[in-house]
Amino acid sequence: MTGQTSKGAALLPCAVWALTRAALLLWVSGVFTLGGLDVTVDVSVIYRGWYETLLTGTYPQDDVSWQYPPGAALAILSPALLPFWEYASAFYALVLLCDALVFGLLLYAGRRPGMRAAGAWVWVVGVPLLGPTVYARYDLMVTAVAVAALLAGVRHPKALGVLAAFGALLKVWPVLVLIGVRRGRPTRAAWSAAALTAAGLGVGFALWMPGAYAFLAFQRDRGLEIESLGALYFHLARHTGWEGRVELHYGSMEFLGPHVGLVSTLALGLAVLALGWLLVWRLRARTFAAHTPAQAAFTAVLLFTTTSRVISPQYVVWLVGLAAVCLAFRGGGMVRPAVLVLAAAGVTVLEFPVYFAEVVASDAWGVGLLVVRNGLLVAASLIAARRLWRETVPGARSEKAAPVRGDQPSRALR
Repeated sequence: MTGQTSKGAALLPCAVWALTRAALLLWVSGVFTLGGLDVTVDVSVIYRGWYETLLTGTYPQDDVSWQYPPGAALAILSPALLPFWEYASAFYALVLLCDALVFGLLLYAGRRPGMRAAGAWVWVVGVPLLGPTVYARYDLMVTAVAVAALLAGVRHPKALGVLAAFGALLKVWPVLVLIGVRRGRPTRAAWSAAALTAAGLGVGFALWMPGAYAFLAFQRDRGLEIESLGALYFHLARHTGWEGRVELHYGSMEFLGPHVGLVSTLALGLAVLALGWLLVWRLRARTFAAHTPAQAAFTAVLLFTTTSRVISPQYVVWLVGLAAVCLAFRGGGMVRPAVLVLAAAGVTVLEFPVYFAEVVASDAWGVGLLVVRNGLLVAASLIAARRLWRETVPGARSEKAAPVRGDQPSRALR
C-alpha cells in the first residue's frame, strides 16, 4: 500500500510537468500565443547568427549584444548536437532536456532523508509561469548547472566547486552558489576546485577562439534597462516632462537621456551594498546546516537581480531554480520568498511578452505590472536576507534552524 502511494505521489508531478512543458513547446513553436512580442526571434535570428559566427572560429567580437562569458558559446553551439534538426527546434529540445534534468534531480533528491518533494513542485509550477521566454533563452540551461551544483554539494563540495565554475563561465551568476558553503574543509575543497576549474576552462576558451572576453567591454557600457528597479523613476518621469527616450541599446530596451547615468550609478551602488552585506554575513555566520548553501545562493542571486541595471524576464528562472532547491530541504525555510518569486514569475509573463508594448510606452498598465513584479522581488530579497541572517549568525538564529557548527557534519550531510 505504501509503495503504491509513493508511486502515485511521484506520478502526479510527472504528469503536471509533461502537460505544462508540452504547452511551452506549443507556445514557442507558434501553435498558439497570448499576444505580445514574438520571443522566439532571439533563438531563430540572434542565437542563430551567433551560431554562424562561432562556426567560423571566432566569438561575435563586433556584436555589442554579445554580453556573455566565453562558456556561453557552448549553449549557442549546442543545437549542433542535433544536426538533422532546424536550429530553433534543436535548441528548444535541448532546453526541454535541461528542464527534465532539473526536475529529475529535484524529484530524486526529494526521496532522500531530510528532503521533500516541495522543491520539485516549485520547479514544475514556476517554469511555465514565465511563459515562452523561459524556453527561448539559454538561462534555463545555466540554472540546471546551478541546481546540480547545490544538490551535489550536500555530499561532494568539490563537485559543487567544479559545477559553480563551469556555470560562471556560462553566465557569471552561478559563482554565487559558493558563498554559503560550510566553513572549514568544505569551503577549501569547493573554492579551490572552483578556482582551478575556472582557471583551466578560462584559459582554454581564450585559446579556443579569439574574442573570448570581448563581452567585458559590452557589459561595462550597458545602460538602464526599462524593466529594472531604477527604471521605474523614468517611467514616471516621462509623464512629467522628462526629455529622455527608450531605445534598443546593447541588446535590450534602455532609457537614454538626462539623469540616466546617475540612476545607473545608484543601482551599481546598491549592488555594492548587497555585496558588502553578503561579505559581512559570510564573516559573521557560524551556524551552517545542510540547506545553508542553497539559502545563501538564493539570497545572493535575489539581491543582485533586484539591484541590477537589467532585470530581464529570463532572470527569474534563476530564482525559481534556487527557490526549488531551498524548498527541497525539510526545515530549509525560504517558503515566503519562494512564494513571492513564483508570484513575480506570473507577473513577469504579463509585462513581457504580453504587455511589453505598454511597458515600452510607460503606459499605466505596463508600469503597474513592473511596480508589482519588482516590488515582489524586493520583498523576497529582504525576507530571504533576514531569514539567512537569523539562521546563521550567532545571537540571531531562529529556533527552527538545524545547526551545524564549525566543521561538524550534520545528519543530512552524512
